[in-house]
Amino acid sequence: MIRIAQVAPNIFPTPPLYHGGTERVVHDLSVALQNAGMDVTLFAPSDSVTELPRVGDYPSLAALEAREGRVAPGVPAALEALQMEGLARRLDAFDIVHCHGEFAHAAILGARRCRSLTTIHWRVDERDRALFFAGFPDLPVAAISAAQQAGLPAANRAGIVHHGIACDRYALRTDPSGPLAFVGRMTDQKRPDVAIRVARAAGLPIRLAGTVDVGNPGYFDGMVRPLLDDDAVYVGPVDDAAKARLLGDARALLFPIDWPEPFGLVMIEAMACGTPVIAWNRGSVPEIVEDGVTGFVVASEAEAVAAIGRLGEIDRAGVRRRFEARFTADRMAADYIAIYRTLLAR
Repeated sequence: MIRIAQVAPNIFPTPPLYHGGTERVVHDLSVALQNAGMDVTLFAPSDSVTELPRVGDYPSLAALEAREGRVAPGVPAALEALQMEGLARRLDAFDIVHCHGEFAHAAILGARRCRSLTTIHWRVDERDRALFFAGFPDLPVAAISAAQQAGLPAANRAGIVHHGIACDRYALRTDPSGPLAFVGRMTDQKRPDVAIRVARAAGLPIRLAGTVDVGNPGYFDGMVRPLLDDDAVYVGPVDDAAKARLLGDARALLFPIDWPEPFGLVMIEAMACGTPVIAWNRGSVPEIVEDGVTGFVVASEAEAVAAIGRLGEIDRAGVRRRFEARFTADRMAADYIAIYRTLLAR
């Protein structure tokens, strides 16, 4: 049995209620590792609701903002420092420390870096990461896609593990009766405005769900809200049950990203419902979507409209089968366990 610390971010509780793909993945991974016989301790905010053994005396940033309104800009760093102090006091209790946060853990781990693993749930090709990797060439990093791994220095590469989710969270729907769907942050990286244009060009309604991006709130008001109408309805943030209904009812998920997406969790959530994914050929998309099998990989709005016309070619039961073969939490946990064992063998 491997004693594993799973260190979640402090932005949302783990698991999250609405937005928080990283926290969702961390919790599903932790549960799957425990089911596989591992000894797992979750480091997560105090407002997390979980049956896993948990360490963390301080609330998430989301909880503080809900209670107090706008908080000082240094609060996220303070929460991370407090979490790292709790981790530092307990390092000897774990064989592997698996961190899903930003930067500070690398310094805290010190000589234990060789028996740690870091998963970065964001892009890795920007200046902050270049500085980070240059200073910590001995920090093992698991990429969440081959597209993301391409931005990692060779010295840091510990393997590729695609995300997975709990197999029973979403159920197959073979008779969708609803419109097209978009689920994601309302931001220029995800382009919900493009999703609306594509749906209208195809003559189909669309429902959009997700949070307004706190880092770019003007985008929703300026680019999305003016396009909303009876055929393009924004339903706001959704929990797991509401997301299951939205995705299960949808003829297809539109994923018109405009950035190098490192994974894209909603794509596999749609597949779990049997819902085809029409996604732009950026970042991890061609690794996740099997063109003509689980959806279509496109390069333009015109190609997306054409793909909507081909949805009858996709077998929804087949989409679900590919999800079960490739993107479950149990498969994700097995892949990580293999990396843990490799690190410990060194």
